Amino acid sequence: MKRIDIKTGFQCNNCCKFCIQGNKRFLKEDKTTREIEQILEQNCKNFDGVVFTGGEVTIRKDIFEIVYFAKKCGYKQIQIQTNGRMFFYMDFCKRLIDAGANEFALAIHGSTNELHDKLTRSKGSFRQTLQGIYNLNKFKQKVITNTVVTEINYKDLASIAKMLIDAGVFQYQFAFMHINPIIQNDEKLIEEIVPRYKEIKPYVEQGIQLGLDSNVRVMAEAFPFCTLNEKYYNCISENYIPETIIIEDNEAKDFKQIKKNWAKIKEKKCKDCKFYERCEGPWREYAEIFGFKEFIPIKNKI
Repeated sequence: MKRIDIKTGFQCNNCCKFCIQGNKRFLKEDKTTREIEQILEQNCKNFDGVVFTGGEVTIRKDIFEIVYFAKKCGYKQIQIQTNGRMFFYMDFCKRLIDAGANEFALAIHGSTNELHDKLTRSKGSFRQTLQGIYNLNKFKQKVITNTVVTEINYKDLASIAKMLIDAGVFQYQFAFMHINPIIQNDEKLIEEIVPRYKEIKPYVEQGIQLGLDSNVRVMAEAFPFCTLNEKYYNCISENYIPETIIIEDNEAKDFKQIKKNWAKIKEKKCKDCKFYERCEGPWREYAEIFGFKEFIPIKNKI
């Protein structure tokens, strides 16, 4: 699978405290319908999958139009990356499926109204997103979820896992938060929302194990090998992410190269680790704030 990831714009009906897009919604205009169609046309011969994301792509007035256009172009996998709130409406689900969407990646960050809505800063968002998962399952769609792990929700990961298993998702993922510039430059926000790998490890592993025990696919994104127990290495997302080109400002960028050359970082001592070639290291911002002391190279057994 080779796919393009189109950032359609940054408007959103949530305002998540941890969002890596920061304040882009106030700085950048959304792409026009025609701009998106041109991207789809230009890439359809070389890619068989497309991810529509943002911001929140489902609040676009042309969402059905651009999804249908992608289907006409011949994309086999059409993924909607979303906060899931619009899927609360059954008619919306049906129309988007009929247009051609066939994979749905929903974000859910707590197992309760209080916790999820605190992180999204949008009252009622938990109820809508969870119902959206159930609605898509009624249409027998492939539903995968993403939970951003923060200082606020890491103790809730097992409860989130149980909820998603019961909801019948195809896959759920725990993603270590990517720190945006607003948070990085605010000590109070760092303390409030940024977790430490060493403190969240048992909670992440418990959440993963629940999925494995239930035969549900579980992923952990942005977790260097040394931050998890060996039995969970096969759950590290970076082992499976397909070749992806990201298109944001009308410029195509290789997702793997972005992470390798800029977004993530490894230290000299990492070269002693047997997973050096496979591991991407932590997000650069995390290492800049906390350093590398907690990352211990994994060496071959003698």
